[in-house]
Amino acid sequence: MKVLITGATGMIGQEIVKLCHQANIDVHYLTTRQGKIQDTEDYRGFLWNPKQNEIDVNCFNGVEVIIHLVGATVAKRWTSKYKKEILESRTVSTRLLLNALRDNDHTVRHVISASAIGIYPDSFQNYYMEDSPERDLGFLGEVVQKWESSVLEFGELGIDTSLLRIGLVLSEKGGAFPKMKNPIKLGFGAVFGNGKQWQSWIHVEDLAHMFLHVLKEELIGVFNAVAPNPVSNKKLTYAIAKRLNKRIILPGVPRLTLKMILGEMHILLFSSQRVCSDKISKSGFEFKYDNITSAIHALIP
Repeated sequence: MKVLITGATGMIGQEIVKLCHQANIDVHYLTTRQGKIQDTEDYRGFLWNPKQNEIDVNCFNGVEVIIHLVGATVAKRWTSKYKKEILESRTVSTRLLLNALRDNDHTVRHVISASAIGIYPDSFQNYYMEDSPERDLGFLGEVVQKWESSVLEFGELGIDTSLLRIGLVLSEKGGAFPKMKNPIKLGFGAVFGNGKQWQSWIHVEDLAHMFLHVLKEELIGVFNAVAPNPVSNKKLTYAIAKRLNKRIILPGVPRLTLKMILGEMHILLFSSQRVCSDKISKSGFEFKYDNITSAIHALIP
């Protein structure tokens, strides 16, 4: 089998590439940088530039499944210009793939795309399933809804689609976890606000395995890509501190303070989404890290 991966050189993409090679799945990947092009028997790079509507259509040769991960990070100050980039990095890149497949002969039968639990509204009480009708009315909710809508258009070409709504990804190689761990390690750790907001998380290894599970089992539809046991921000913070043998002595960081520092982006730290992963578990997927203690112990040996 051969897959095409967008975002293959990112934190999640690298884990997926590793699993593909272990499973004898050849990988094509798209990159905007000539310097990142490799060409080996099982790992071949191809250039694209979604902003310029350019793509090397040879990337589709022999490909059965596309794993679509690309998207600008949301962990950067949300200026008007950058908010446009967050949205367009997802929708424009998807449209480029769609149009290229529409205009060329191909063997693609399945697209598996990243999505985000940011589609669900902020809530301390709700427990969100994939079919929960509630939608976040803010910027992130808008981004995810337009992102998912663009991916579902592959269905018009007779291509099956799957969406993985990803929660807080825990990895020692990047993302939010090092930013949480390092202040605690230095003795400056603190919860955000009262720390009661739900954080639906997943270890990066489990997330990569989940993409491969959806691929191998040919699962179609929407799946919440989170571990079975969401935790509060306070519990997560204290679990990291315990593993580091540190104490949390500072008071919770007020929301207003972080709003002044981070602007609109501060909602990432205070948004509460308790999300259910029963659907992917019932499909036969088994989590290696199903509780926060085991995940933290793996991340901090």
